[in-house]
Amino acid sequence: MVSGVQILSKVAADAQAQILTEEALTFLAALHRTFEPTRQALLAAREDAQRRFDSGVPLDFLPETAHIRADPCWICAPPAPGLEDRRVEITGPTDRKMVINALNSGAKTFMADFEDATSPTFAAMVNGQVNLRDAIRRQIDFETGGKKYKLSEKPAVLIVRPRGWHLDEPRVTIDNTPVSGSIFDFAMYFFHNAKELVARGSGPYFYLPKMEHYKEARLWNDVFLFSQSYIGMPHNTIRATVLVETLPAAFQMEEILFELRNHSSGLNCGRWDYIFSFIKKRRADRTAILPDRKDVTMTSPFMDAYVRLLIKTCHKRKVAAMGGMAAQIPIKNDVQANEVAMEKVRLDKLREVTYGHDGTWIAHPLINGIARKVFDENMLGPNQYHVLREEWSVAAKDLLSSSIQGKVTVEGVRSNISTALAYTTAWIAGNGCVPLNYLMEDAATAEITRVQLWQWVHYGVRLETGEPVTAEYVDKLVAELAPEVKKLVHGITDDQLKLTSEYLKAQVRKPWPSEFLTSDLMPYLAAQDGVDAKWHKSAL
Repeated sequence: MVSGVQILSKVAADAQAQILTEEALTFLAALHRTFEPTRQALLAAREDAQRRFDSGVPLDFLPETAHIRADPCWICAPPAPGLEDRRVEITGPTDRKMVINALNSGAKTFMADFEDATSPTFAAMVNGQVNLRDAIRRQIDFETGGKKYKLSEKPAVLIVRPRGWHLDEPRVTIDNTPVSGSIFDFAMYFFHNAKELVARGSGPYFYLPKMEHYKEARLWNDVFLFSQSYIGMPHNTIRATVLVETLPAAFQMEEILFELRNHSSGLNCGRWDYIFSFIKKRRADRTAILPDRKDVTMTSPFMDAYVRLLIKTCHKRKVAAMGGMAAQIPIKNDVQANEVAMEKVRLDKLREVTYGHDGTWIAHPLINGIARKVFDENMLGPNQYHVLREEWSVAAKDLLSSSIQGKVTVEGVRSNISTALAYTTAWIAGNGCVPLNYLMEDAATAEITRVQLWQWVHYGVRLETGEPVTAEYVDKLVAELAPEVKKLVHGITDDQLKLTSEYLKAQVRKPWPSEFLTSDLMPYLAAQDGVDAKWHKSAL
């Protein structure tokens, strides 16, 4: 065992033996001891920034980095092998069947997700690492229930999303401190697979989530440089696409690209998390109240401005501007409803490609054909880096505009409560990717529902009926809707549903909403893994 490193859970012993080797843990410890103080300082800086926002200081482009934005000379690294054409990317969790199906989907790339599409039980984390290692080496084929799962001859290019900087990995401590979830996921994947990926003509490629400041991108860049040196790999082999899914990051897109420029493969519109962040970061701003979730679309003014700025920024710096998620899944037993849903996908992808996006996200293999056809017909080359959109101008006020047509309705409140309960209950039961109402939902949707409910209660928003949204009104609907959740989500218990019901009722009563439900509820997963969750604060 490596000095100072403790593995606090015994689950998935075989996967642990394969992944948590002495050499891999030595690498992990080196990363932790080098970078953990910086991570903690950056997380503290997030809290300082939130206090400024709460006091009325508006978000704006940073004056201290104006020279970076104004300098026309710098560009990012050229596309790495397999990343020249990313017109359709499929995303999903890292369980074995999902990995094979996604890699075989026909999409150009597969983002294997250790973050929002995964409930981070320790078994899921270490088994996911085994599955990706085996997929890279083409040793992942298996048979279950009489059905064979076999990797195709030309699978999608693999990209991995580790957890965000804010999340700990409570089952692994170093020097009596929990290791960063980001560092754990990155380190295990990179250590075991980076050289093998390069040898096979690809490389270690990542999606980086939830960043709020360009210095957080600088930390990732430092981790990349350290890691490549550690294993004797040439610098700038790694590539990383940053998900712009927080409101502060939207004001720092160029700075984030600049920090990662030698490792950058672009930016992505993480649109559902971005709506969540828009509400959370402006929690003290009554003018930022949003209507029903269904009315906040990509054509809403602040969302449209964010998309335009991302495309213009990426193409100015010669990297990919990736579009957002089509969460729709096929509706098998209703032809008409399925046609309506698929037309929504087509129109969404058509808007993206005609704006200038270089690719888009899907959540289900059967959606690939629709998205691919739209991009094939409208993007004749491998990307659209040449579409500079110099005619577009996006100001700070555009990114902050909350003038959206729509109301807060009884149905909107009910939908948010039902979705929040269904997803969070599935999550603590070990499922982070949940089909609800023919949409493949992950943590981002649950986060929007949670903070919207808080916002409506906190500001006493009135429904279309004239009735105010109160904590007691939410309590009544939770009691009414909770029994229906067991019909929506399989494999959950009454105790788990009771816990998430109490969690939601507590959330709408808080002075400010919690930062992340995944941080709040992690103690329950850790306890199931046999870990004392003393490192985490209970949200209840």
